[in-house]
This record gives sequence, C-alpha cells and structure tokens, in this order.
Amino acid sequence: MKDRAGRYINQSTGYRAFIPKPLPPEPPIRFDDELQSLLSKADIALARLDAITTVLPNPDLFIGMYVKKEALLSSQIEGTEASMQGILEFEANLIPKENIDEVKQVINYIKAMNYGLERIKEFPLSLRLIREIHKILLEGTRGNHRTPGEFKISQNWIGPPGSTIVNATYIPPPPDMMLSLMGDLEKYFYAEDKIPDLVRIALIHAQFETIHPFLDGNGRIGRLFITFYLIWKKILTKPTLYLSFYLKKNRTAYYDLLMKIRTDGDWEQWINFFLKGIYTTCDEATNTAHEIVKLKERLLTKIYENGITSIYAVRLLDLLFETPLISGTNAIHVLKISQVAINQLIRKFERIGILKEITGKKRYRKYIFKDYVDIITKGTELR
Repeated sequence: MKDRAGRYINQSTGYRAFIPKPLPPEPPIRFDDELQSLLSKADIALARLDAITTVLPNPDLFIGMYVKKEALLSSQIEGTEASMQGILEFEANLIPKENIDEVKQVINYIKAMNYGLERIKEFPLSLRLIREIHKILLEGTRGNHRTPGEFKISQNWIGPPGSTIVNATYIPPPPDMMLSLMGDLEKYFYAEDKIPDLVRIALIHAQFETIHPFLDGNGRIGRLFITFYLIWKKILTKPTLYLSFYLKKNRTAYYDLLMKIRTDGDWEQWINFFLKGIYTTCDEATNTAHEIVKLKERLLTKIYENGITSIYAVRLLDLLFETPLISGTNAIHVLKISQVAINQLIRKFERIGILKEITGKKRYRKYIFKDYVDIITKGTELR
C-alpha cells in the first residue's frame, strides 16, 4: 500500500523525485462509516451555505468581501504578512502600513479569483485556464521572475527557507514527466465514475500539490481550484466556500497529510480531513452571514434611534456594506449629494460609532466601517 499513490524514483542527477500514479487511487477509496458520515455532513453544510445567500441583503457584496478574506488567508498560509485593513487601504488608494509587495500578492490573488470565476462561466476547467490564472497570480510580485503562466522547466522542491534539493522535505516530479502527469490530471477532471464530487476534488487538490507544476504559487493555485471546481460542477451556485480559513488553522496537519499520501498511500485520512474542512468552513461562513444580517438590522435601528432618518443615511449604510473603507468623495459620487450633506452624515455616523477615521488628516479623510470589517476578518489576524 505504500506505493498506492506513487513512488520515489532516483534521478540521473542523484536526487529522488516522487512520481504519482494517475487518479483514481488503486486499490479504490474505502468508504467506511467515518468517511460516509463526514461526506454527509459536508453535503448538508454546503447546501445550507448555498441557501444562506438568499437571505443576505446583497449576496454579491458578501461574496466580494469573502474573496478578499480567502485571498488573505491563502496567502498567509504561504508566509505572506498582510492584513484586511492593508488590502482595503490599497484598494482605497492609500499607502498601507504593511509591506506593499506583500499586499500586492493578496491583491493579485483577488484578481485571479475574480478572473477565474468569470472565465469558468464560458470556459471549462483545463490546464490552459490554470496557466491563465497563475499568470495573474504572480504578475508584478516577488514571484514575477518565476515564469508566471508557464509550467516549470527546471526542478523545484519543497523545504524550509534556505533548503536545497539535497535536504528538501519533498521533491516533486521532474519537468520532463510533469506535463504527462498534468495531462492525466486534466483527464480526471472529466472522468465519469461513482466517486462523489467532494471526494474527487479532495483527490484532485492533493494530486495537483504533489505534481507541483509551477516554480511558485502551487499552494495558492491549488486552493483556488477547489472553489472553481465546485462552481464548475454546479455544487455551489455562488462562490461562498473558501477552505483557507480551516487550512491555516490546521496548517501542520494539512502538509503532513499530503505527505502521508505520498509516503504511505493514505488517501482516506486526507479525504476525512478535507471533508471535515468543508463542513466546518461552511458553518463558519454561514455564521458570518447571519452576523452580517444581524449587524445591518442593529445599525438600522441605531441610526433611527439617534434621529438620523434621511434616506441618504440608509443608502450610506448600504454603501458601507459594499465599500467598508470610504471617503467623503466616494460617498458623494455614489449617493449624489452635496459635500456639506455628506460631511454632516459622516460626522453623525462617527458619533454613534459606525465609522472610524483612520488617516488622522484634516482633509482627504478616510473612514472604516470597523464592525463589518471585524466580522469578515476573523481568523486573518497575523499574530
């Protein structure tokens, strides 16, 4: 069973690279009681999450913020140090306090996610689409020299910072075998068998990470792919599932279980972990959506109780759920009201604690909708 997922093969240059077997695994996945139970929980949680979007004030705004959260968490798994406020500041044309290159990596992830979600409406999952997304992910960042949008043509490896191929933790297939392996994986996207889709994407994600086809960005592309697959298969109608929250909290187990597939052929333990991640992440996202609904109801009551009753107050509150970091100029442009009126309204929102000024300036001020940002950013703290 140790070579169930593949085996290590000596290369002419002296190192041993892992060569995975094509999917599905042989012997087949054992659907024992535990796996069946986890699969059932994951299916139910996904259906509940998909349904929650129907009760949100504007599901696309929720999804837009959740894309930012996923981008942040997935990048943090790879060691990027950026925060949600830094991302919002960058998008609002402010200079973030954090390293701008780290922030740009997250911004690229958001662009790659949004591009993929649009592209998949008219273009199937394929190696071509993966390369297109990879190009967006790496362009203009510290990975820009690592052939964005192209599969590797030199050997890569995984290990602690400063490690070499000699003391690497894991050495994926060499470039001359990688294209054939990725071709097999692409065929499996379309294979017809009795394996449930949630188990299938668990297999695909692990196989992609094992092949490690790019010089950089493999982890982030592999996690993006999970959401794309679920949308492509119409398991989700909206892109509301993002596993990076769970994977960041369980980072050591995540990497250890991927290695156990390679060393022990243990697909089942990985699948159990993956399915548990789906239902716990779904529950977290569902709870977040409920919190947002309650927050909006509470703040509507609050503005009325404080005598802020104009229609523009309600429209400003709506705007904050769309753009939680704003300036008076932004609000004037969207709400079509005067400078005097918006300044008065913002001061009232500041007074009752809905908005907080973050620049410290007397002019060109920016305000953050902290209650909303706090809900969305749970789990993204750097420390």
